Amino acid sequence: MTDTITDRAAKATPPRVARKIKGLSDRAIAWIFVAPTIFLLLAINIFPLIWTIQLSFTNYRANRLTREPEFIGLRNYERILTDSDIWLNMQATAHFLFWTIALQVLIGFTLAWLINKKFKGNDLWTTIIVLPMMLSPAVVGNFWKFLYQPQIGLFNYIVAFFTGKDPSSFEMLGSVQLAPWSIVIVDTWMWTPFVMLICLAGLRSIPDYIYEAAEVDRASKLRQFFTITIPMVLPFLMLAVLFRGIENFKMFDLVVQLTGGGPGSTTELTSINLKREAFEKWRTGYASAYAIILFVTVFGLASIYVKALNKVKER
Repeated sequence: MTDTITDRAAKATPPRVARKIKGLSDRAIAWIFVAPTIFLLLAINIFPLIWTIQLSFTNYRANRLTREPEFIGLRNYERILTDSDIWLNMQATAHFLFWTIALQVLIGFTLAWLINKKFKGNDLWTTIIVLPMMLSPAVVGNFWKFLYQPQIGLFNYIVAFFTGKDPSSFEMLGSVQLAPWSIVIVDTWMWTPFVMLICLAGLRSIPDYIYEAAEVDRASKLRQFFTITIPMVLPFLMLAVLFRGIENFKMFDLVVQLTGGGPGSTTELTSINLKREAFEKWRTGYASAYAIILFVTVFGLASIYVKALNKVKER
């Protein structure tokens, strides 16, 4: 009988090593297999974080490697927190976050509620709706940039059809007032299906007998919606908000493809501003402090939100 790979490995193992392996517990063997992965993750995540914290207290510039970085204490943090331009970037990010999350939750839940009715062609419509989130952000950005063109773009002609305005009378990407909404529309179109799927999972996790009991008690459909559907889907909605909030806070590629942060700095989100500080102005120490502030902000808000989510789950 031909020896298997396991048999050949067992024969090739020195007797002394084999005795030691036989004496190991299952937990020890599990740690032997898991340890390399944990070490790799720590090296990839923890070391850059510690190095970034260290650089944030210096005036280090990556394009001036011959100069020894000078320790400047909290000066970078002071400059960032007192910079009015950065607070404008924060405001643009907050505007983007609020409206994308609000629209995605509203439209995503509505679509999930409709699809949950299990009508004819349900699976086909679900597949069509989910398609945008399967595309690359770079592809979506270029696609919508073409649609937003005032002369040949389809978007302007659709708006003109419903409003009666001249299609070339407005420019979504070139207008200070309309540019922020242009990226909100695209992100909502792309990621509403993600929220819809989470809400759909929540709706289908509600047992039918709860609605049957409510009908026995003569509860109206509207009352069932607000006393059964919304409370039981709320944890799923909050989870979707958490995921989309974290992702949109670090939004970069889609905005770069659409507006590049313009016109001016109207759509310059914190991620774009951070990239410019680090890789265009080469203020590496300053950008490191900026990154740490953003990290602490996201981590702190997410921790508070997760605590609120856990309380909702316990109800």
